[in-house]
Amino acid sequence: MPISDQLLEEGEELWHAQKTHPFVTELADGTLDEAAFRHWVEQDYRYLLDYARLFSVAGARARDERTMTDLVSIAHSTLAEEMDLHREFAADYGIAPEELETVQKAPTCEAYTGFLIRTAYEGSLAEIAAALYPCAQGYLDIAAHAAERADGEHRYTPWIENYTSEEFRDVVGRIREFVDRCGEQYPGEHDAMREAFLTSARLEHQFWEMAYTREGWAVES
Repeated sequence: MPISDQLLEEGEELWHAQKTHPFVTELADGTLDEAAFRHWVEQDYRYLLDYARLFSVAGARARDERTMTDLVSIAHSTLAEEMDLHREFAADYGIAPEELETVQKAPTCEAYTGFLIRTAYEGSLAEIAAALYPCAQGYLDIAAHAAERADGEHRYTPWIENYTSEEFRDVVGRIREFVDRCGEQYPGEHDAMREAFLTSARLEHQFWEMAYTREGWAVES
């Protein structure tokens, strides 16, 4: 069994928790509070900057041309396309691009991006692959679940369509291949990959909770 599937088996409980989180179910139904979605847009925009940075660092550390090309390409598409989608979502709420860039990260976003960047610079290439996998595969699986649950079009339909698009499926497929190549090339790293994967998966679940509760700092300077 490819390690990408093994990791998904390990994270099955976390995947179920994400699909049944009220942010996800209400988004699928079109009933999600706009304030919660706005908080997600703002925080995910800041998250994606570091997510793209993770791919860039991984690309620089890769030793074969195919992996370098794939990872740098995904970093570019994240910055050029996925973040542009977030700017479109933000515009619907009257948030200018320059405002997005100055949003303060909530504690969960800070913890998640901190983990990713630390893994990028201190972890192995296999750990990086496992750490970035839950976000990509998770969004595809959750959006597909939301598409099945949704009853007609509503204001969050563009979100569902973006994360179930053929373009996004292609990105996720390339990431899975990267994870599986790392699993084959570095069999001694499987335990470390598992830990990195589960940490990111836990933070993915917490990210939905952060958005739903509009998490912020108890004391802001």
